[in-house]
Amino acid sequence: MSKSFVFASESVTEGHPDKVCDTISDAVLDNCLQQDKFSRVACETLVKENLVVLAGEITTKANLDYVKIVKETVQQIGYNDPQCLFYPEKLHIVCAISKQSPDIALGVDGKKTSSVHVNYDQGAGDQGLMFGFACTETPELMPAPITFAHRLSRRLTELRKKEGCSWLRPDGKTQVSLYYEDHRPVRIEAIVVSTQHSAEVSKKEIEETIKKEVIQKAIPEEYLHKKTVFYINPTGRFVVGGPDADSGVTGRKIIVDTYGGMGRHGGGAFSGKDPSKVDRSAAYMARYIAKNIVAAKIASKVEVQIAYVIGRADPVSVSVDTFETALVDDRKIEKAIREVFRLKPAEIIEDLDLLRPIYSKTTNYGHFGRNDQYDIFSWEKTDKVDDLLVAVGLD
Repeated sequence: MSKSFVFASESVTEGHPDKVCDTISDAVLDNCLQQDKFSRVACETLVKENLVVLAGEITTKANLDYVKIVKETVQQIGYNDPQCLFYPEKLHIVCAISKQSPDIALGVDGKKTSSVHVNYDQGAGDQGLMFGFACTETPELMPAPITFAHRLSRRLTELRKKEGCSWLRPDGKTQVSLYYEDHRPVRIEAIVVSTQHSAEVSKKEIEETIKKEVIQKAIPEEYLHKKTVFYINPTGRFVVGGPDADSGVTGRKIIVDTYGGMGRHGGGAFSGKDPSKVDRSAAYMARYIAKNIVAAKIASKVEVQIAYVIGRADPVSVSVDTFETALVDDRKIEKAIREVFRLKPAEIIEDLDLLRPIYSKTTNYGHFGRNDQYDIFSWEKTDKVDDLLVAVGLD
């Protein structure tokens, strides 16, 4: 049956208040892993004006200077205007971090084995369900709306940081509404770009620059048409932004981080969590599985769900939905997943090499669809295609 619809996804820049918090939390995590790769980290951040609150549970041998980490992260994001409240030297930093609960550690650490480095009895850090998604809409095997929204946000930051656009400021949001026919993306109905800017720049210059240097360079020409509507700073003014204007909290941009709403989300955030937390590591594994299924052309669209219970290593369930696009039955794909992929938390950590201090690189512009950095985004590799084809009988 033919079906036409419009689907929209949004992205944000690294200067958005919630993303500031994600970035700080992941910076803390990376600093822990640099000194002690077996650190247990659950760090959350809140920002408002010049207040930064760090909270959570961290058990580590690392020696951390939280004040230095916060100030350096804020500086790197681009909040370096001394006239603003949210400026590194004006920050009031409150730290409320304790060690991981021994009751949780009892289940997560598991039984001791002869191996110091790999403990396959390591239990999941919490109960939960994680989703992975992939489709053929883009070369990244990601939904087109979130892919295009991220391209716009990344281009805004490139223009500000690398090309020296003097009036651009760190905070910003983008949104793309895409028209589909027969479940295929056809054209863009609307694009929204809201960017923080200096007070002296004119609205005309903002609109002209964003159209020429951001939209035209980030969006494939074939998706733009004469009826595409552009909303560039639709309120007319965006001078006060970032934590000066709004509060931010870690983990409030989980749809931006994943599939832009096209695929479901289990509810758990990623940033500030070490990979013993399956909220993060199993979501990465679910994407790895889904991407390999689509790359193998077993299905053109797939959603994978993995569920865990706290303190147990094996997932309690694995399920697949190929939306009637698969060459074989979904149950056969589920069986193949169990054969090809190792799904215990310690196995995921080992296979995806997740004890590295890589997480500050994942914070912004999506955790998935990053084909440009396979050395960091190991879950984006498609190295299980042949094994899956054999497992489902299509080799």
